[in-house]
Amino acid sequence: MSESRVKRLAMTLMDATTDKDPLVHEQIFSALCYLGGAEPEEILNACEEYLRQHDKLAYPHRIIILRAMEAVVRSNLAQLDKSTAKIVIFLASNEMTKSKEIIFEWQQAASNVLVAVGRRFINKVMEEVLTKFQPGILPHYFIVQTFANLSMTNVFGMVPFLNSILGTMLPMLGMAKQDNMRTVFCYALQNFSESIQEYMANLDQAPDPTVRRDTFSNDIFSAYEFLFNSWLQTRETKLRLAVVEALGPMSHLLPSEKLEEQLPRLIPGILTLYRKPAEAYYVSKSLCQILEAAVNIGSRTLDTQLEALLNALQLQICSPLDSSTPVQLKNHNEVLRCFTVLASSFPDRLLGFLLPKLESGNERTRVGTLTILRQIINSASSQMEIKKPFILSSMKLPLQDNSNKVKRAVVQLISAMAHHGYLEQPGGEALIEFLVRQCALPGDQPPQLPRRHSLETEDLTDGHVRDISVNTLFLISTTVDRMADVLWPYLLEFVIPIHLSNALTPLCKSLIFLAAQRQEKDEPDFQLLYEAGATLPTPHALLARLLVVSSQPYVGEGRAAAVLRLLNVLHLSVHKALGPLWGKQIPALVEHLEANTKASLSQKEWEDRLLKFLRQTLEAISDTPWTSQLLLEMGRQLSSYNGSPLEKNFLYKCIGTALSACPNKDLVRKQLQELLETARYQEEAEREGLASCLGLCAISHLDETLAKLEEFVKSDVFKKSAGLFSIFKDRSDNEVEKVKSTLILCYGFVAKHAPKELVLARIDADILRNIFLYFNTKVLGIKVETKDLMLKLCLIRSICLICQAICNSTQSGDFTFSRKAELVSQMMDFIKAEPPDSLRTPIRQKAMTACMFLVVLEPPLSEAEKAELVETCLGSVLPLPLPDAPREKDGGLEAEHKEPLWCDTLCALKDLLKSILHRHMTPHGLQTMFEHLSPWIKSAKEHERERGVEVSAAVLEFYREKLNVNTVVPFYNVGLLIALFAPRCTDSLAGTRQHAVNCVHSLLYIQLYYEGFARDHKDESLEKLKALKTGLRDPDVNTLFQACCNIAQVIAKRLPPDQLLSLLLSMLEGLADPDKNCSRAATVVVNSLLKERGAVLLEKVPEILAMVHSKLQEVEEEAVRKAAQQTVHILAAQHKAAVVSSLLGNPLPLDSCSCLMWRALASEPPLATQVLELLLEKVNRDVPYKENKSFLRGSCSERVATFFPLAATCALHEIMSVPECGPAIVGLYAELFVSLLLRVSCTVGVHLPKNMQSKERKSAGRGQPLRPLDPCSSAVETLKAMLTQGGSEEVARAVSASGGWESLRSVERHHDGVAVLASAMAKHAGPKLPLIVKTLSPMLNSIYDSQRLTTTAFFAELLSSNVVNDLVLLASVMDSMTARQRDPCTSVRMLALRGLGNMASGSPEKVRRHGAQLLASMMNGMDDKDDPHSLVALEAMGGLAKILGFLEERDVRSMLLHIAIRIRPFFDSEKHELRRSSILLFGHLTRFSAGSCEEAFFEQILNGLVTLLLHLQDPKPEVVKACKFALRQCGPSMGCPVLCDMFQNHLHEDRSLHYGEFMNDVCKHLMQSYPDTLSRLVATNLFYFKSNWPDIRAAAPMFVGFLVLHVDREHSQQLDLDELIAALTVLLKDPVTAVRVKVAETLGRLVRIA
Repeated sequence: MSESRVKRLAMTLMDATTDKDPLVHEQIFSALCYLGGAEPEEILNACEEYLRQHDKLAYPHRIIILRAMEAVVRSNLAQLDKSTAKIVIFLASNEMTKSKEIIFEWQQAASNVLVAVGRRFINKVMEEVLTKFQPGILPHYFIVQTFANLSMTNVFGMVPFLNSILGTMLPMLGMAKQDNMRTVFCYALQNFSESIQEYMANLDQAPDPTVRRDTFSNDIFSAYEFLFNSWLQTRETKLRLAVVEALGPMSHLLPSEKLEEQLPRLIPGILTLYRKPAEAYYVSKSLCQILEAAVNIGSRTLDTQLEALLNALQLQICSPLDSSTPVQLKNHNEVLRCFTVLASSFPDRLLGFLLPKLESGNERTRVGTLTILRQIINSASSQMEIKKPFILSSMKLPLQDNSNKVKRAVVQLISAMAHHGYLEQPGGEALIEFLVRQCALPGDQPPQLPRRHSLETEDLTDGHVRDISVNTLFLISTTVDRMADVLWPYLLEFVIPIHLSNALTPLCKSLIFLAAQRQEKDEPDFQLLYEAGATLPTPHALLARLLVVSSQPYVGEGRAAAVLRLLNVLHLSVHKALGPLWGKQIPALVEHLEANTKASLSQKEWEDRLLKFLRQTLEAISDTPWTSQLLLEMGRQLSSYNGSPLEKNFLYKCIGTALSACPNKDLVRKQLQELLETARYQEEAEREGLASCLGLCAISHLDETLAKLEEFVKSDVFKKSAGLFSIFKDRSDNEVEKVKSTLILCYGFVAKHAPKELVLARIDADILRNIFLYFNTKVLGIKVETKDLMLKLCLIRSICLICQAICNSTQSGDFTFSRKAELVSQMMDFIKAEPPDSLRTPIRQKAMTACMFLVVLEPPLSEAEKAELVETCLGSVLPLPLPDAPREKDGGLEAEHKEPLWCDTLCALKDLLKSILHRHMTPHGLQTMFEHLSPWIKSAKEHERERGVEVSAAVLEFYREKLNVNTVVPFYNVGLLIALFAPRCTDSLAGTRQHAVNCVHSLLYIQLYYEGFARDHKDESLEKLKALKTGLRDPDVNTLFQACCNIAQVIAKRLPPDQLLSLLLSMLEGLADPDKNCSRAATVVVNSLLKERGAVLLEKVPEILAMVHSKLQEVEEEAVRKAAQQTVHILAAQHKAAVVSSLLGNPLPLDSCSCLMWRALASEPPLATQVLELLLEKVNRDVPYKENKSFLRGSCSERVATFFPLAATCALHEIMSVPECGPAIVGLYAELFVSLLLRVSCTVGVHLPKNMQSKERKSAGRGQPLRPLDPCSSAVETLKAMLTQGGSEEVARAVSASGGWESLRSVERHHDGVAVLASAMAKHAGPKLPLIVKTLSPMLNSIYDSQRLTTTAFFAELLSSNVVNDLVLLASVMDSMTARQRDPCTSVRMLALRGLGNMASGSPEKVRRHGAQLLASMMNGMDDKDDPHSLVALEAMGGLAKILGFLEERDVRSMLLHIAIRIRPFFDSEKHELRRSSILLFGHLTRFSAGSCEEAFFEQILNGLVTLLLHLQDPKPEVVKACKFALRQCGPSMGCPVLCDMFQNHLHEDRSLHYGEFMNDVCKHLMQSYPDTLSRLVATNLFYFKSNWPDIRAAAPMFVGFLVLHVDREHSQQLDLDELIAALTVLLKDPVTAVRVKVAETLGRLVRIA
């Protein structure tokens, strides 16, 4: 390419800079850079010339070119010629200064060019720029800025010029009147000062090592004076900040004496600028540099400024800090740096200023001071070493501050102090204690600190402070070695206090780590040393505290595991005998904890494990004084748990366990007395704990425990006289009731835990006597019923515990409980006293549970007592009203009031009834129980029925499980009981239905057991009953009736003959059940009777059927409806034609009664077959529709269905919906299938007659609207039913899964639905096809287009299956398809070609034999003249692609080029279907290109290659896939292995393609293998510059660009570059941005072929 072409490319790109899109700008910039990379000199000159010649070009466009020049210079600086550099420098200088006004982006771009060139040609740049920097003349803004930037980018080159620059600049400072000029001068002075410092710091590398700081000091000082005295006080913020930023670096260059002299003015002047918070960072940064300079010279005057400095700096630290604002954080850090600088020189003065500030009551002042202290402790540790005592002593007030911000600051300071040895000093313990107290704060917040706002402005929560403190404690324990001796064992002092409980987990972790360290230092047997005056907790206190804390394992971050591990570590310190036991038991406890979660761990089981651990511990110690001391310690700790009821409850249990292990009787009695006197009886948990304690104590000290309780009873507690009220004198009556409750509960627990061999003797005399003494209150000798709930509950619970103790005792069998009847009566009184309309307390439940335990004891209750007990409990529980919450009536199980209290109450009732029944396991006992339950089972209220049946199911299941039949006896009342529950199987509530089935199931098994069957016997028919329960969740009447029929069959099969009569009589009574649905069970018997009725006379058939229809409309009971169906069946068996004719006269759409009557005809196959034949005759004989001309549609007509075929179709659907009709359908399979398929065909788009459209009839008596009737949908549903019931369920399912039924109804997609149906038939019903094909073939000549279309579509799809070949149908079906090519209907011709193409998949071996015929058919299809939308051609291409692989090569080769040329125009068709099919076919044709056709077909590949590659960007994914396939197929024929491999590896259909990279590689190999095709490929691409698709328009210039990128210079001469550039220039104006971007990219690449 000639030089003018390089320029032309550059000029074209630069002309395009006027584009408005930023993406195009960036691509032009990249293209110019690319051109510059190849020809930097040429492009820089071209840019210079363009800018020079286009002087009027707007500056936004000039900026693009200048940016490109800067990039080219930076990338090619080493190769840049001096002359070019000079041209560039001159241009950039002129561009930068052309406008006297500041146009920032433009002039900045020009300045950047100068700075880039100045990295190498500093002298040339300075030579040019200095000409515009003349003494006495104010320079351009960007001249000064360029100097500033150069001084930073080329320090060694620029510093030698600075002396003269400063000399010229200083007089100009006074000339600068505008703020922007003053600002840039400050910027320059800042950069000059920083570059001079860098130069001085690297003198060993500098070109002139003789340069000295003094060389610049005077000039810098002169500038400093001007800036400080004149500009610093300006109101313009930007200028003021520039001055401040400059003064910092300049201060390091001032002469020492001058700096010392200026400090008294400079520092106050800087400090005054803090008044504007937005400028604080720049002030602090400059101030820090000034302070560093002053300290470096050892300034003495700084001392006089110190007070003001410290005050100002502290105000900055104490100001609110928004951590989301980076500049505020920077300022904060710079201020802290200032304190670091000052601390190194003035430590005493600094501490003297800071420490008094800690006494301030202001939160910010205190937080800021603590922050500064942390900074200087960390950064000036050597200066602070001797100040440690003063700093520690000043922390007293901050440690008492309640502010969370102050607390956080103190914690952070403690962390710093720990690392520098402060906590080892006297007074360090207070800081550690403070840290632990913060660890004990409530941790109720998430661990992350809030991020929305600053930590200074956000209110810190206790949780945040705790998180920081916990982390700090662990870090100083584990990472600061010097802290080990400080923290161990000091931290143990914080384990005991209750108020520090929240700190236990971090404390234990730190202590465990410290102890492990001790053990590693050769102290494996270390233990705590208790020195005189030591405050460490005793071993007894540690064991008691840690054991109690571990009882709540998941509180406080799961502290139980940590506490137990600490105990294990301290085993020698607790007692020397505990090592073996604890070494085994504690890891097991921890493992159990870790294997569970809070949800899975049983609290009771866990507490039992801990109490067992305590017992084993005391046994291992076996030291009475030690145990006594532990008891005393536990007693002392008891009061500290007043705010922690759960832990206090467990401590009581621990005390009880320890008491039982203590052999000192006196101590036991003393402790019991103290416990009873000091207990807080008002609290429930404490009452429970005290009772548990006494119970556990009674294990070893029964007599002492009972005696102490007796003694306590005789005290003044129960006397009303104030003078005799003893320790309870100030308590109210209510409080006395609480004491009574506790004492009653104590006796219950004593009975529970007392030795089994001793308990019976104490029940009446010592336990029950005292219980009733406390419970019964007498006023003037009259017994008064207590109303105290807690007293009642405690009595009930004690009774339960006493009963269990009796049952578990060793002599329980011989024990007669004399007060049993009295206790049962008391429990019933409690139950009766409960309100009948609500369930608020657990009294009912607890009382019934007590009765359950009482019933099993001797003596037994009388029949009257039992009856009263059962009636009382049933009457108290079952009628309770439903809760207000909504309930789903039939949604599976009842969504009833399932709260725990209700569930527990109902379970208690069930358990009580089971307990009563268990003593009378006879049919009579069962009958007696159900005499009480029967009214509830038959109740008119749903919830009462449900509860009654649920309780009955539980009772019967229990009876069945516990029944032990020794002799065969009659179950005389089984019929009556089954009759009680069988109607409930269809109850309105699903729960009732399911429980009723359970009842029937249990009763029938009980009957089998009475008949002598073994307990493990499983009856197959009875087991089916349980399977029916799932179906009973469904509220559908038919579903329930079917289930009920099955239940009735089981009952009839298993019920003894002598019970049938009683069952039938009882079932008939059930017809009047309050719930009418329950009459369904009785209809099972009615149905069996109806089967024996006689036939009906022929002439009475219409009348009878009309009456049946009328009756069905009036009656809702399912039994009557089923009986009516049976009547219809009997009539049809005798007079089928009359019944069919009569029923066909019923109005359409069919109502539910008519449907039931039709379905009755399907139950017996012989009858069903005859009825189906009659209905088929009706469907086929009459015309399917009539053409009616509509006035509104003008000349258009609509098709209207005829009545009798439509009625017969509906009837067929109802009959074939019945499963029993299956054999009849199989016998008429082909006739039914063909008739219904053609019926569907003829009803697509067909409307109902107007008289039917206007009907809105409703089913009489039911109020349900009739389902809408559509002729086509009716036919489709009938066909579906026929297939389903005719043994072809798989066909129906396959069609449904493919959406075939919906397609069959659609006018546009009907043939697709037929194809889906045919495919399913071929796959799942092949043997039925011969007769279907034979029956269907005549329809190819039907007068109805729709029937020909349907038949052709069906046959076409059959040809895709091998079944037609297997069934010897291929020839006839293929001939039928060939003949349809002349059909007047375009769709039929298209489907015929589809069928011929389908032979490739159905009968590939036959394609070769008929190859010539098939090929001719496809070619005729592609040449079809009467095909305006190319539908036939499209099908022909698709079919040809399918069969190509099976044709003889000679047949194809003779027409190969003709086909390729014929399909080529379709590659760019507007229809994506045609593009896809033609491209796929082209790919298939490549298989036949070998041999004589190879060269000619290679030309066709080259002709289409560009199109295929470009259409990889086609907007349609299916076309892209086709192109990938075609290119993969063409690859082997192109003679380039690398290209072939690329196509195979990258062009996977379902894999994404990086188009740009792929095309780059393709073009590379194309130019390596076929460089001669360059002009041809480019010319084809030029055609696509005008494509309608933007992606392809963008791909075409990119294609060209890649070709140019990889072609060698020799072959590039083929191109007419002028034409190409002209085309690209035109395309550069494309409306789509992506296209313009690719054009700009390609223009840049054209430089390669220079």
